[in-house]
Amino acid sequence: MSTTDTPSTTDTARTGADWWAKNSRVLLELALPLILTNFAYVALTTVDIVMLGRLGALEIAAAGLAIALFNQLRTTGTGLVTGVSNLVAEAQVQGDRQRVGALLFAGFFWATVCGVVFCAALWLIGPLLVLLGQDPAVVDKAGEFLMVLAPGMLPCLWFQNLRHFTTGLKRPGPLLAITLSSIGATIGLNYTLIYGKFGLPAFGFVGVAMATVTVFGLSFLAFIAVILRDGALRPYLTSPDARRWDGDAVRSVWRLGLPISGTYASEAGFFSVLTLVIGSLGIDALAAQTVLNQIVYIVFMISAGLSHAASIHISEASGRSDYPTARRMGLLGTAWGVIATLLIAVLYLAIPNTIVSLFISAEHAGNADIVALTVTGLLIAALMQVFDAVQNIGNGILRGIGDTAGPFRISLVGYWLIGLPAGYLLGVSAGWDVEGVWIGQTIGLAATAAILIAAFLRRVGRLYQAASSAPVPNSESS
Repeated sequence: MSTTDTPSTTDTARTGADWWAKNSRVLLELALPLILTNFAYVALTTVDIVMLGRLGALEIAAAGLAIALFNQLRTTGTGLVTGVSNLVAEAQVQGDRQRVGALLFAGFFWATVCGVVFCAALWLIGPLLVLLGQDPAVVDKAGEFLMVLAPGMLPCLWFQNLRHFTTGLKRPGPLLAITLSSIGATIGLNYTLIYGKFGLPAFGFVGVAMATVTVFGLSFLAFIAVILRDGALRPYLTSPDARRWDGDAVRSVWRLGLPISGTYASEAGFFSVLTLVIGSLGIDALAAQTVLNQIVYIVFMISAGLSHAASIHISEASGRSDYPTARRMGLLGTAWGVIATLLIAVLYLAIPNTIVSLFISAEHAGNADIVALTVTGLLIAALMQVFDAVQNIGNGILRGIGDTAGPFRISLVGYWLIGLPAGYLLGVSAGWDVEGVWIGQTIGLAATAAILIAAFLRRVGRLYQAASSAPVPNSESS
């Protein structure tokens, strides 16, 4: 080989840069519609919190507690149908249209089961919250909110099933129009139902829950309508297979979705329990936690989209036994998550008061202390959300190489054995109050992120070694 045939360091670097640029475009093209879809759901609760911030501390605290509980169960149910996208993609590649329809039915089945059970749980949880140290006045008002909000679990999870179904077919485009429409509907309905416009009575605090449930239902119906107008998607939805029981498909969704659901539940439960710990510190602390959670939750939607997009691309690479590409895609997705959250952290540090004032009015009597407390939390969140993004993407990239049980076990260690004790010790035992709980939460997320990324690199390395040592077919005999 001549010296001209040997790649130079510059050429290698250029090739590497070209790969990262090309695959960044591929990753972001799939992640963007998923991120916007996530924003559609977070927009519902964001508008709710903004509107509640004009009503008072008790309303913010009660609704925040109700929304945290609702999101805990919604996330758990969403995890159970998340595997629908992977199963649909596999069936589509194999040309098994009948199984694609059966998987759609199976997803709806589990979404309905979860929706009914979770709705009942939200209605009955009040006495338990009082036993866990929550203010009875806050619990009573949260109960009013949940009485209206809980039935929205059904259309919410049905929508999630359709979302993962269309993502598995790599046609998430219809979600973009629904995103914009749902945001507008949420703003309009909140204003109308809270203050009583266009001849309707003023429902006040409960009007926020009414608006949210209505938008959940309208979003699901809009998604159905868009699918029926899509020539590629309509045959699956109208197929007899999508209305027929298939035990194998139902079991497949359960087997793949259960560990994902467990991981999601563990993560959401970690935040919910810390919210209960903060609730025991007073109404102002719980109100500040509600606002801070919502701000962080918005940013979390970016990493959620990147996580799912990276997972799908890694699954494709793994299907080809191309584990070096799977490894690079995992690192690429993680890098974009870090970049996005660091850019947003700059805003947190530069204009914290301005950001918090979008959610809660400092002019309202009694809100000044809540605003100051939330601003302090936002400075902690500047670092916390980076670790939150990495651990979320870590879950997705491990799922991409077929590991769904590992993230669940890791979550138990990072969230419950490290984060929760740290939050309690710093916030309650050490007397650092809500700031201590937030710091402990950050420690838990950092530990989880580190363990997940290490597990991904270790597992993908083992898969590569196994594939490299596999016998190569004899080309002369083929």
